[in-house]
Amino acid sequence: MQTVARLSYCASFRAMGFVGRTGRTLDPSQILGHTVTETGRLETFADGVFAIAITLLVLAIRLPTPDEDLGPALARQWPEFVGYLVSFLTIGIMWVQHHRLFTLIRRSNGTFAMINVIFLMFIAFVPFPTAVLAQRLGSGVDAVGATLLYGATMTAVAVMFNAIWRYASARGGHLLVSEISATRRAEARGYRYGVPIYALITLLAFLNPYLSLAGFGLFAAYWALPISGATTDG
Repeated sequence: MQTVARLSYCASFRAMGFVGRTGRTLDPSQILGHTVTETGRLETFADGVFAIAITLLVLAIRLPTPDEDLGPALARQWPEFVGYLVSFLTIGIMWVQHHRLFTLIRRSNGTFAMINVIFLMFIAFVPFPTAVLAQRLGSGVDAVGATLLYGATMTAVAVMFNAIWRYASARGGHLLVSEISATRRAEARGYRYGVPIYALITLLAFLNPYLSLAGFGLFAAYWALPISGATTDG
């Protein structure tokens, strides 16, 4: 009876047209077995977290008091504007790279979903160290510590981003699209350099926190270039 019910259930999946992004029908035994699914819901959830995190950044910019001259007051808030700019670009570019990476990833499972959740946890945390960094650069009190907090967060984001790719491409690319050129795989593996580079930029805070901040901005600009990241195009 269980076998008959299973076969009937599989037939209903085919009748409902559960097809993958490549146009191929998903194997119902995968869905009924170890829960291999498509990535649509995961990508939608990620888009929402990215959107909320990037919006919260503006809350770190305080309003000038009504009795201040606007120009000088805004000028004194330059660390808040710089922190907003760098973090907005970083989160935005992380979203772009996450989207590019998912052009190579076709399937998801429970473990992969949790790796993405932890990655998104750090993305959602970014507005806090951004606000702390802007505050401490403005006051000059423990700017090094604030920069280290910010850099540690960026490094953690990079670690988890790499974990996404490493897990998806493990075991012969068990979660990847069927055909990926060696060049594209090499480009995706290039993400691993983000971790030591973020760590190095963070350590520059011991020399000068502003040097570190410039490094974060320049590294974000690099990831905005078309040559960075992974894609199935070409």
